[in-house]
Amino acid sequence: MLLPGIAAELLVRKAADQEVRQQASRSGDPEDGGKITTIDRDNTAWLKWIVGEHGWPGVDLVGEEGADAAWLLAQHADQDLAFQQRALDLVAHAALAGQVPVHHYAYLLDRCRVGEGRRQLYGTQYHDNGTGTAIKAYPIEDPERLAERRTALGLEPQAAYERKVLPH
Repeated sequence: MLLPGIAAELLVRKAADQEVRQQASRSGDPEDGGKITTIDRDNTAWLKWIVGEHGWPGVDLVGEEGADAAWLLAQHADQDLAFQQRALDLVAHAALAGQVPVHHYAYLLDRCRVGEGRRQLYGTQYHDNGTGTAIKAYPIEDPERLAERRTALGLEPQAAYERKVLPH
């Protein structure tokens, strides 16, 4: 059963999430970090409520764009690792049921592992190395088998992914 109101709200929240992050990237203003934290906390609280009421917002509930937006909000729920881990479990089941793309699982798993202080498995998470300009991957577990793991989930090769995420 499609829930168009929730789907629409997910898209509004995703747009606001992206706008505040793009603004912070452009401005370099430290106050923008507080705006990101505020929007992430609000989105996390709202998504927790939605998940409690309806389960994970997969394609059947909110369409492809809505499912994508729900995953993005979960990715940015770093201040609530327990919820992120719960979302990871729900996303894993949703991916197996064809309700979300499997890459949602890979990205959220890496995000949770980084949040736990562990090495990521799929090489999806990058960070500023402290210089304000250079970006590098968080440590990767068993990097020799990274290509194999990425291929198994249908992810593009790491070099192609890095061309997209690293500054040119």
